[in-house]
Amino acid sequence: MKKWWLIGAAVVVVRAGVPAGPWIYGEFIAEDDAPAASVSTEGAQAASGSVDGQWIVGAEEGANRTAAGYTVSEILNGARATVVGATDQVAGTADVSGEKLSGAQVVVQVAAIATDNSRRDGQFRGNVMAADTFPTATFTLTTPVDLASLPTDGTATTVKADGTLTLEDQTRPVTVDVKVLHSGDKLVASGSVPVTWSDYGITPPSLGFVTVDDAGTVDFLVSLDRA
Repeated sequence: MKKWWLIGAAVVVVRAGVPAGPWIYGEFIAEDDAPAASVSTEGAQAASGSVDGQWIVGAEEGANRTAAGYTVSEILNGARATVVGATDQVAGTADVSGEKLSGAQVVVQVAAIATDNSRRDGQFRGNVMAADTFPTATFTLTTPVDLASLPTDGTATTVKADGTLTLEDQTRPVTVDVKVLHSGDKLVASGSVPVTWSDYGITPPSLGFVTVDDAGTVDFLVSLDRA
């Protein structure tokens, strides 16, 4: 994954009297990360039973295993790249009645979100997201979603969901396109919520050699079992 928020490394290098930009660019060549996970229909089965009921986020092997995190674009020494961070430390519930999703919530442990660089992750959890003070990010559904057209043959569909997103104790209304699959006795849903970080009081780093965009997405893929 691309190296984001390398403040710790930059400080060490500057204090040592070494130009930070060329060193970091030489160590961490800008390149795009793999995109955030999305619902996969590979190996999907026909739905067994009604979609109605109470559901809880669970574990799933393979492409549809639960994960959540962020995607953001940055410029490192003139090279633009996409950064993706993720965690499987995700909890949540969904209630479906009369083929309508009447309630849903997804809660992500911010401190568990990781890339492949511990320095970047340390700054993300500390200076940027203040995870010790604000340990979770939460999406909460605010408007029922009609699931009557959800396929039962192992294919997926996309529905629009209105809700709120809470980051660093700041809650804002959001709308997200959610891809949904009913496979066997499991529900799988994924989406990417567009976010402007400053709307939540979050300041993306701008350090000269690296500049992080003020817009990105909060991403989720949740596999749900019957509660």
